[in-house]
Amino acid sequence: MSSINIAVVGIGNCASSLVQGLSYYREGANDTVGLMHWELGGYRPSDIQVVAAWDVDKRKVGKDVAEAIFAKPNNTAIFCSAIEPTGATVRMGKILDGVAEHMSEYNDDRTFVVAQEKEPTKEEVVALLRETKTDVLMNYLPVGSQAASEFYAECALEAGVAFVNNIPVFIASNPEWAQRFVDAGVPIIGDDIKAQLGATIVHRVLTDLFAKRGVKLERTYQLNTGGNTDFLNMSNHRRLASKKISKTEAVQSVAAERLDDENVHIGPSDYVPWQNDNKVCFLRMEGSMFGGVPMNLELRLSVEDSPNSAGVAIDMIRCAKLAKDRGLAGPIDAASAYFCKHPRTQMTDDLAQLAVEDFIAAA
Repeated sequence: MSSINIAVVGIGNCASSLVQGLSYYREGANDTVGLMHWELGGYRPSDIQVVAAWDVDKRKVGKDVAEAIFAKPNNTAIFCSAIEPTGATVRMGKILDGVAEHMSEYNDDRTFVVAQEKEPTKEEVVALLRETKTDVLMNYLPVGSQAASEFYAECALEAGVAFVNNIPVFIASNPEWAQRFVDAGVPIIGDDIKAQLGATIVHRVLTDLFAKRGVKLERTYQLNTGGNTDFLNMSNHRRLASKKISKTEAVQSVAAERLDDENVHIGPSDYVPWQNDNKVCFLRMEGSMFGGVPMNLELRLSVEDSPNSAGVAIDMIRCAKLAKDRGLAGPIDAASAYFCKHPRTQMTDDLAQLAVEDFIAAA
């Protein structure tokens, strides 16, 4: 199989974990831990290489991706520090709505320090994607970056590059955008990456379990705290609209009956600086069992937020490349349903897993 050339928008914690992971699993090392698929459609993690990248922080712009992933304000776990230079230099990105105004209120170690460099035009981004023979463009912009995400989606369409939308901005699940990818002959996977074992997947599986075991779910909440730039960004609730929709719909879609709005609360809760990239989820579910007898469940989940998504991202990249190899266009529904919170077509996770395995195995 050929290599998979990826371009990355946003060299934050999630990109750091992804790039570290590509080195960690290179040449078969550590292949028994943390990956859903060691080989997927003939592609291994070692086949993935970063060939282009964009960011807006002056501590990252101009550096090789291998160095930029460890620059502030990144604070995720370092599990692989021996990373060879990628040869891809981080370029100045398009800002638009990618930097929230309130981020300037915090010290430099916690937030962005915007580079005073010329922002790229669409033509310049498209030219670099073509020059580097990029196969897949990864969107890792901050939550709430609607205009900036659409800018890079436009670039992917024009360059004929598969697009993986890791954030809760609705592109793959938006009918108009989905049709544009179909018309352009370009595959897309999205929206909003679902972590390997995070709050959403646990909440979904338990909600589905309630439905399958005849327990009536009556009320539930999911509260999350963290100390990375994602949580700091989301402390401005005006940037949270799509995130709350995405996380809430991910749970509502697998419930036996949709809960009334007042009986479900799902979303980020608070920014706790000393947690760094650690995310803590507090989950409560209340319901009725046989004979109407009440029950409740409480769960606390603690995970490193960004590594929790990186293994899923490696599978998304390979599925996007398979789709591109096969000449598929538009949303790749099986991969989107299994790997994302807000796909065009929702499925329970057991059915989504079967669908994605069928997709991988297809000739």
